[in-house]
Amino acid sequence: MNPHDDFHELDRQECLRLLQRAPIGRIVHTRHALPAVLPVNFCLDNDSAVLLHTSADSELAAAVDGVVVAFEADEVDVTTHSGWSVVVTGCATVVTDPAEHARLSLSVPRPWVAVREEVFIRIESELVTGRQLIGGRTLYGADLSS
Repeated sequence: MNPHDDFHELDRQECLRLLQRAPIGRIVHTRHALPAVLPVNFCLDNDSAVLLHTSADSELAAAVDGVVVAFEADEVDVTTHSGWSVVVTGCATVVTDPAEHARLSLSVPRPWVAVREEVFIRIESELVTGRQLIGGRTLYGADLSS
C-alpha cells in the first residue's frame, strides 16, 4: 500500500468551500526581510477573496498593502489523523473606496482587539492550493491510528 494514498490535492472550488468554514487563518508576509506569520480571523468576499479586518495603523496593514502574500487555513482532527490545509496566494491591498469600506463593515468579522481606525485588507486569490488527509493513516499495512 502506498502511504500517500490518503493524501489528495483539492481543486480550487473545494479549497474555497473549506475556507468558508474556517474561523481562523494565518497571513504570511515579509517583515524585515524575513517571513512573518500572524493568526487572523477572516472571511471570503465574493466567495474567493480573503478579507481581513485590522487597525489602520497596524504593522500588518503597512507591510502587506500592494504586495504578494500567502494566507493559510486548516482543520485537523488529531484523533482520526485527518484534516485539510488550504493556501491562497495573491496581492494584498488595503480597501480605500468609502462605499466598499461601508459594505464590508456590515459583513467582515470584527478584529479581536479594539481598534481606533479600522481598515480592510483584501487578498486576491490568484493561486489557491490545498491538500486533504482522509481517515487515519497506515504505513506499510500497519495501523498507526492509536
